[in-house]
Amino acid sequence: MAAMALITAANVVTRYLTNVSLAFTEEYSVALMVVVALLGTALATATGRHIRIGVLIDEGPPAYRRWAEAAAMVLTIACFALLAWYGARLAYDEYRFEVLSNGLGHPNWLYTGWLPLLSLVVIGRAAGRLMRVLRGAEG
Repeated sequence: MAAMALITAANVVTRYLTNVSLAFTEEYSVALMVVVALLGTALATATGRHIRIGVLIDEGPPAYRRWAEAAAMVLTIACFALLAWYGARLAYDEYRFEVLSNGLGHPNWLYTGWLPLLSLVVIGRAAGRLMRVLRGAEG
């Protein structure tokens, strides 16, 4: 997050003082934003702070809340498994066809490769939470 703020601030200052944009800042900011978002998702999933519709769950009995949380974790695992699978295929295709980024001409798979890797982190955190919920340790 600090790196994103720093390079974006550098771009703003440079553009303000010289009327020239630093091209690399946007490319790196977007890649870092994906990394931060997926790491935040992993943390929110592990701690049970993911997005939910509380009105449907909060007033129910504990068994219902535990079942709903387990179902949410199963759906999270399924969603991120799809992201990991198709993200890996995308990164591999970009590697195989030597796709370069528009701004700096770096291999694009260096950026898209983070999607499947961090999706696996989210899957691991969701699986851990699912096990804790099924054991009754959390709900």
